[in-house]
Amino acid sequence: MSDADDDRGAGPGPATDRVRLRRLPDQGSHRREDLDGVLDAGFVCHLGVVVDGSPMVVPTTYGRLGDHLIVHGSAASRSLRAAKVPTPVCVTVTLVDGLVLARSVFNHSVNYRCAMVYGLAELLADPADKLAALEALSEHVAPGQWAYARPPSAKELAKTTVLRLSLDEASVKVSEGPPGDDADDLDLDVWAGEVPLTTVRGDPRPSPDLRDGIALPRHLATGPLAPGSVPRGGLA
Repeated sequence: MSDADDDRGAGPGPATDRVRLRRLPDQGSHRREDLDGVLDAGFVCHLGVVVDGSPMVVPTTYGRLGDHLIVHGSAASRSLRAAKVPTPVCVTVTLVDGLVLARSVFNHSVNYRCAMVYGLAELLADPADKLAALEALSEHVAPGQWAYARPPSAKELAKTTVLRLSLDEASVKVSEGPPGDDADDLDLDVWAGEVPLTTVRGDPRPSPDLRDGIALPRHLATGPLAPGSVPRGGLA
């Protein structure tokens, strides 16, 4: 998301130089509405942090609570243990919307929406703050499930690390549209175009040990499409 020196088309300027849109700035944005659009459409992020002097990138689910991104995991997790002391992290969320197949392999590409967030991860220690953050994460991934299932016990809460990251330092990139073939290749007898990709909800499958008589709850039977299947809207 960063390689040349231009911010045209990005809306408000970058919060810091490391989120400055340098390569293909016309595909990027620093607008909060564009950032929220990508974050709200996905549900898996990659948390990048330095552990024992080496980079570590961990996939995990996330949630958004106001002006913050929420990630969580086991208190025994190496990456989350490293972030217990305020430490710089980078979180990315990427939604792949399609393959872009050109007449030449060189011009093949991918249509995507991507958000990149930098900052100092804040460890949430207060049980009430942790519960509120975990509820936001749960409701982002499976709306309605937090009120339906048993909430975390005090013991379970103690075993869970919850980090909060400000959304102040972030950028968004969106790539969409057909392939951009070279003029010399337009007469080749090669098919060119887009192959759309989406994430969709399948039919719920009951657990093998589910007792008889327990019906599928309404919020799972009639819930929204899975995150990631939200139609592309480009940049605001």
